[in-house]
Amino acid sequence: MTSATPMRASLQPYSVHPVQQYIIDAANNWPSKVAVIDGERRYTFGELHAHSDRLASALAAMGVVKGDRVGLLAPNCAEFEIGFFGVLKAGATVTTINSGYREREIANQLNNSRASILIVHESLMEMAEAAKPLLNAQPEIIVIRPDGSDASSFWGRIAAGPAEAPEIEIDPMKDLAVLPYSSGTTGLSKGVMLTHHNLTSNVEQFIKRPGEFAEPRPDDVVLVHLPLFHIYGMNVLMNPCIAIGNTQVMMGRFDMDLLLGLLEQHSVSVLYTAPPVLVGLAQYPGVKDHDLSALRCMMIGAAPLSAELQTRVHEVMGVPAIQGYGMTETSPVTNLDYVDPSRGQPGSVGPATADTEQKIVDLDEGTEELPIGEEGELLMRGPQVMQGYFDDPISTAETLTEDGWLHTGDIARMDDNGVVWIVDRKKELIKYSGFQVPPAELEGLLLEHDGVADCAVIAKPDERAGEIPKAFIVRAAGSSVEGDELMSFIAERVATFKQVREVEFIDAIPKNPSGKILRRVLVEQERAKG
Repeated sequence: MTSATPMRASLQPYSVHPVQQYIIDAANNWPSKVAVIDGERRYTFGELHAHSDRLASALAAMGVVKGDRVGLLAPNCAEFEIGFFGVLKAGATVTTINSGYREREIANQLNNSRASILIVHESLMEMAEAAKPLLNAQPEIIVIRPDGSDASSFWGRIAAGPAEAPEIEIDPMKDLAVLPYSSGTTGLSKGVMLTHHNLTSNVEQFIKRPGEFAEPRPDDVVLVHLPLFHIYGMNVLMNPCIAIGNTQVMMGRFDMDLLLGLLEQHSVSVLYTAPPVLVGLAQYPGVKDHDLSALRCMMIGAAPLSAELQTRVHEVMGVPAIQGYGMTETSPVTNLDYVDPSRGQPGSVGPATADTEQKIVDLDEGTEELPIGEEGELLMRGPQVMQGYFDDPISTAETLTEDGWLHTGDIARMDDNGVVWIVDRKKELIKYSGFQVPPAELEGLLLEHDGVADCAVIAKPDERAGEIPKAFIVRAAGSSVEGDELMSFIAERVATFKQVREVEFIDAIPKNPSGKILRRVLVEQERAKG
């Protein structure tokens, strides 16, 4: 059997409280400590708490009640965190929207979540406006601008709002805190229903790892370059940092020199990042020009990293790098490796977090548990596992078993110590720099082009991004469309991470008798090319 004895001690019983309790407690414990550094701006824990209280009051005055959904569309900035906690304090659910989304994607999430209000950064207003004609109902919009001169803006409403947040009774075990969107194991994005307890139990699992070198410490300074709208940024960086009093350094658009400069300038001690950044660091000659002596550890998530590259990054940066694993559907962390070389396994994602069960099952039916060392689908169960997909009982039933096991869609193997290696994906999603790209979405868009008769999109391995979307195209009769035109066509309609990066023209798309695309055939052909 692949169920192994847990390597981490249980943390039960878990604290049961709303997510917003983190900022309330932080304001009481460290009122004057800097919580967020955002360029030249500084915000203390006390200020984050006070501003989010006033925003909660303003939202209540706008008619927001418990259970409403509020969209949050913003890059990494202090206002994102104030907005996040303001929505929760109003009793509503935050649905965080990818700041790289195009109008169709924004509209799809707002329509599906039925968000009544959209908090949007002014830099993203053009795309938000473009989404309006595609919306079933128009949410009231609050724009994040630098000042509060406009009474209806983010800071204007905070300035005018009562100082006390409304008193809302929250059931952490049942009430939803966030509704991020994920493609799950198949198809288009779906709302992942995460309760307050899903998030807070995972924060405890992440920060309470006694005796581990990578365990977060109260005096850590953390660089936030991973997007806060993503569950990784939200519940591995933001919420744990606030829970233990860490200072967060905001970074918006990625730039390697800026990243290194911020690491040095603010004496950042822990870097949470993704494989593409580590690939860049391992190859970047400028690393040696920066004093990174404050850095004690790097944690990698969002996509697998080879043992060789993990070791090379360790050598270049001079500090250990460990891998973790998780999904939006698991809040997100389920596995973390050890820094201690006597227990760590480079190339693996380590054993499960406390109170997390894991098993490997057969790939065909997904019901037979496999022996240790055999490859199959990884299933997880624990307090951090989602409640299901919003308004989508069919997808929920396909992903969650009746007894609470989550099908990850990832092919893995496990040793007798419970250490897990992610081998491949059973699901067909493409992971570009840690972001999910559903092939079916790109195929649907490609078929809108007059020059395309048929198509299929697969993941092609890429050293920097992990995987890139590659499209196989059957031209329409009489068409002479070229790959560049089709890539531009897609680029105009989707977020940057979803863009098709390579096109190959073929005579026919392989399909089974019922018409389902056999992407695995194309994947194997691609691998055979070397």
